[in-house]
Amino acid sequence: MQKKHYLCTRKGFMSTICAISTAYGTGGIAVIRVSGEQAVPIADSLFSGRTSLRDAKPGTVHFGRIERAKEVLDEVLCSVFRAPHSFTGEDTVEIACHGSLYIQQELLRWLIDAGCRAAEPGEFTRRAFLNGKMDLTQAEAVADLIAAQSKAEKDLALSQLRGSVSNELTALRERLLHFTSLIELELDFADHEELEFADRTELNSLAAEIETKLAALMASFRTGNAIRNGIPVAIIGAPNVGKSTLLNALLGEQRAIVSDIQGTTRDTIEDTLVIDGILFRLIDTAGLRDTDDKLENMGIERSRQAAEKAQIVIYVTDERTNGLTDERLKGLKGTIIHVRNKADLMEPGVRSQEVGLYISAKKGEIEPLRRELVRIARDSMQTSAVMLSNVRHYEAVSRAHEAIERVQQGLADGLSGELLSLDLQDCLAALGEVTGQITNTEVLTNIFSKFCIGK
Repeated sequence: MQKKHYLCTRKGFMSTICAISTAYGTGGIAVIRVSGEQAVPIADSLFSGRTSLRDAKPGTVHFGRIERAKEVLDEVLCSVFRAPHSFTGEDTVEIACHGSLYIQQELLRWLIDAGCRAAEPGEFTRRAFLNGKMDLTQAEAVADLIAAQSKAEKDLALSQLRGSVSNELTALRERLLHFTSLIELELDFADHEELEFADRTELNSLAAEIETKLAALMASFRTGNAIRNGIPVAIIGAPNVGKSTLLNALLGEQRAIVSDIQGTTRDTIEDTLVIDGILFRLIDTAGLRDTDDKLENMGIERSRQAAEKAQIVIYVTDERTNGLTDERLKGLKGTIIHVRNKADLMEPGVRSQEVGLYISAKKGEIEPLRRELVRIARDSMQTSAVMLSNVRHYEAVSRAHEAIERVQQGLADGLSGELLSLDLQDCLAALGEVTGQITNTEVLTNIFSKFCIGK
């Protein structure tokens, strides 16, 4: 018996969305997700199997065919989820079909014809946020998890998806909200100046604790951002010590030109590398030397800037150079690894006299350096249990930190509850922006527009 297609109202049309949730292209399997008020009836109008999807129990999978007007499109598996126990918090059907591009696009078109609307970028995750399935930091972590290029980045995103950042900030915000309420209560009884509901000593202790934790979160951003985008590693040293050869050896390909002519590298060259699940962003730089060549000097200046911003600096010397003698190393914030390259050309006994990692980039003997890079990176990752990796989070936490510092100063100066309340409200608002407890449509649109459409 041929099914009648589900004709929904405009309200149902607006509330039910569909999209391909797997990566674009041909594959063994593709998944089309349908979510919204009428997700089950719409999917069921195209599904033919032993059990109607309308009658299916939540959390069950059903084999059948997608067909309409006696035309069979494909054999599929349909997973049925009922609100609120789904990713979006709405009724959801996930249709696993064969990965033909034609089948994917036709199935999407049939769903739209039956009453769905094509999902906007990130709309499934946005609905999960709006339906209280996750807060904003967790929603953003979904996108980070999808985009993860390394184990460290995946672990960081998964930690945030599980609520590491939001739990920390929500706990701080709730405690601060308690004191803010007490101060607001004092203002309601302004005619009775002798009344003081909020203990100033206790508030001062709480403000100090919050300031310390927010400062630690801000400090963690450097490491968190490096994990997300790659730990910046600058390779510096004099000309012809083998910096470009080392870059090529680390990457396993001829990325940089290698020449005996001094000044061959006149600009920074960047590429990424994953070692033991950690993403590094390698930056090969121009050789450090005194020269009258304007173009080369521009490259040397960029080398200096790259070294100043790098979290790790590989300072390369060879058999002609002794020790960390370059004055330009002074003042660098990153960890310096002294690499003694061309070890195969060194005289016997030299290694015992000079400190550094001995390698031969030309022969690919660089394992000591790879191990040291991983060791330094892992040490930096263990400095904080909770890490910020999102610029939006960092900016909001910075504003909260400034506000709580004003609260501390206000308490020291004996300011009135009315003035303290203003700074407390600023701190609460900034913390609320991170988790999405306080937000606006423009911010949400900007965040979720960066998601892929099927997520």
